[in-house]
Amino acid sequence: MSEKKKFYITTAIAYTSRKPHIGNAYDVVLADMIARYKRRNGYDVFFMTGSDEHGQKIEEYAHKAGMTPKEYVDGVSGEIKKVWKSLNTSYDKFIRTTDADHEKAVQHIFKKLYDKGDIYKGAYEGKYCVPCESFFTSSQLVDGKCPDCGSEVIDAKEEAYFLRLSKYQDALVKYYEENPDFIKPDSRKNEMINNFIKPGLADLCVSRSSFKWGIPVTFDEGHVIYVWIDALSNYITGIGFDTDGNATEQYKKLWPADLHVIGKDIVRFHTIYWPIILLALGEPLPKQVLGHPWVLVGEDKMSKSKGNVIYADELADMFGADSVRYYLLSEIPFAQDGTITYESFINKYNTDLANTLGNLVNRTVAMAGKYFGGTVDSLGKSDALDSELISFAADTVKKYTDNMETYHNADAVAALMSLGRRSNKYIDETAPWVLAKDDADRDRLKAVLYNLLECIRILGSAIYPIMPECSDKIKALLGTDKTSLEFGAVKTYTVGEATPLFARIDTEKVLAQIAEKQKAQSETAQNTVKLEEISIDEFAKVELRAAKVVACEPIPKAKKLLKLTLDDGSEKPRVVASGIAKFYSPEDLIGKTVIVVANLKPATLCGVESNGMILAADSGDEVKVVFLDGVEPGSKIR
Repeated sequence: MSEKKKFYITTAIAYTSRKPHIGNAYDVVLADMIARYKRRNGYDVFFMTGSDEHGQKIEEYAHKAGMTPKEYVDGVSGEIKKVWKSLNTSYDKFIRTTDADHEKAVQHIFKKLYDKGDIYKGAYEGKYCVPCESFFTSSQLVDGKCPDCGSEVIDAKEEAYFLRLSKYQDALVKYYEENPDFIKPDSRKNEMINNFIKPGLADLCVSRSSFKWGIPVTFDEGHVIYVWIDALSNYITGIGFDTDGNATEQYKKLWPADLHVIGKDIVRFHTIYWPIILLALGEPLPKQVLGHPWVLVGEDKMSKSKGNVIYADELADMFGADSVRYYLLSEIPFAQDGTITYESFINKYNTDLANTLGNLVNRTVAMAGKYFGGTVDSLGKSDALDSELISFAADTVKKYTDNMETYHNADAVAALMSLGRRSNKYIDETAPWVLAKDDADRDRLKAVLYNLLECIRILGSAIYPIMPECSDKIKALLGTDKTSLEFGAVKTYTVGEATPLFARIDTEKVLAQIAEKQKAQSETAQNTVKLEEISIDEFAKVELRAAKVVACEPIPKAKKLLKLTLDDGSEKPRVVASGIAKFYSPEDLIGKTVIVVANLKPATLCGVESNGMILAADSGDEVKVVFLDGVEPGSKIR
C-alpha cells in the first residue's frame, strides 16, 4: 500500500486583542473545509491554527483591563479556541506565540539572520499605526490615515533592527515566475508585484524598543522581536524547525507548507516578508498562499465602534455550526468580498437548507419508508427522466470536484445545491404519490426513489467538508457509509425514520429576538463602560447632599418623569424631575431620604425646571433609587 501524500495547511493566527468576529472565523472555516476535503481524498493532512499574542496593542488593552499582558492573552486565546470549537473545526494543532518553544525558536531565527548580516541595527522614523503595528511613509497614507485599516497615525521614531528585503527582491520575483500559482487569486499577485515589488522593497523594521510585550532580542536588551518574524515564523516553529539543522521529523515531513489560508489584508506579509525570511534562512518557500476576501456586514467592515459585529459562536448557538459554515462557504466568493446580515443568513438557511436540502431528504426517506418499508433497491423500471437526472448528478460531481480542487468553495456549494433543486423537481415530475396508487407502477416507483436516494447520498457525501454534521445525519438516515460520488455505487438502501434536518426559521420572530438581545447588550455595555479616571479635586467639584422627599407627583404628559420636592437643608425646597416613574409611585418616595447632586445646572424637562439629580443604580431591568437611613437633610456626602 502506497504512503499517503502529505498536505500541510495553516490559517493566519488570530490576533488576541479581542474575541474574533465572524469575518475572522471565515479563515478557519475555509481552511477546515479544505482539510476535510483533502482527508476524504486520502491525504495525510496536518492542519494548524493558533493565536498571535504579542505587540503594543495587546500591551495597551491589558493595561486598560488592569491585567498583565499574559493574563489578557490567556483569556482571549481561550475565547478563540471556543469559537473555533463552536464551528466544528478539525485542526491538529493550536499554536500560541507565547509558547516557550516558539519564543525560543524565534530568538534563534532572529540571531541567525543577524549573524548572516541580513538583519542590521538602525532607526525608524515615520507614520505609525498602532492597530496595525506598522510604519508608513507619508506617501503611503490614504487621506492622511493608515492605508490598511483607515486609523489615525502618529509620528514615531525609535531605534530598531531591520531585515534586508531588498537583498532578496530578485530571488522573490524569480520564485513568482517559476511558481505562477504561488499567490491566489491572481489579482492578489498582481497587486504585490505592481504596488510593492516594482517600486522597490524598502528594508523591514523587525524589532521594537518602545514597548516591552514581545519576545526579547537575546543580544540587545530593550528590543523585542516585531510581529513579522514572531508571528509569521509560527508556520515552521509549530512543526519543529531548528536553526542549527536539528529539525524534527515532523518538520522534515511537512515543510514546505502546501497552503497558507489568510485574509486579503495580510497577503503582503505572507507573500513578500515571509518568503524573504525563509530565503534568508535557506528554507523552502510555501507552495501556495490563498488570500481570501472579507466578510462584510452589509457594505461595511465589522467594527465594534459601528456596533455591527456578528460573532460566529453566537450564530452557531442559535442556528447550529453547520448552518454557519454553510453560509460562509456559500456566500463568500473566491475573489470578491461577501456579505452577511441576520436577514440574509436566515433567508439562505430557509431557502437552501430547510426548503431545498432538508425537504428533499425528509420527503424521500419518508416515501421510502411508507411505500417500501424502508428498503429500496436498484432493480426498478427506468425511463428518460432518470437518465437526465443521472447525467445531471454526474455533471454536478465534476463541477463540485473541479471547484473544490481550486478552492472555489462558493461555486462548489452552488453546484451541490443545484443538484438538490433538480432532485426536488424530479419528485414533482415523477409524482411518486401518484405512482404509489397503482401496483402496476410499483417498479417505476422503486426506480424513482432509488434515484433520489442515490442523489441524496452523493449530496451527503460531497457536503461533508462543508457541513460535517449534516453529512453524518444523511449517512445515518440512508444506512450506508459509502462515500463514492459515482451514481449507482450503492445497490440497496435500508433507510431510517424520516426526521427533518433543518427546521424552518420564523424570520420575523427570530429577528425580533435578536433585536431585543442586541438592545439589552447595548444597555449593559453603556452601564458598565469604564470612564476616564478623575482626580480627587475633580470629584470634589460634585456637591452631593442628603435630601428628604417632602412631596412627589407625576408630571402630566411625561410617562417616565416624577416631580420630587426635596428638603436638602436649604432655605427653600429643591425641585427635581427624575425618570423613575416606571419603577416608583409617589407613595414609595415621600418621606424617604435620597442623595441629590446639588450643583447640577438647572434643566427644564416637560415644563418643570429641574434643579439637580437624585442618585439611582441600574440593576438589570430595574432602576433602584439610593436611599439613606438616619441621615439629616442637608448632610454632605463625601
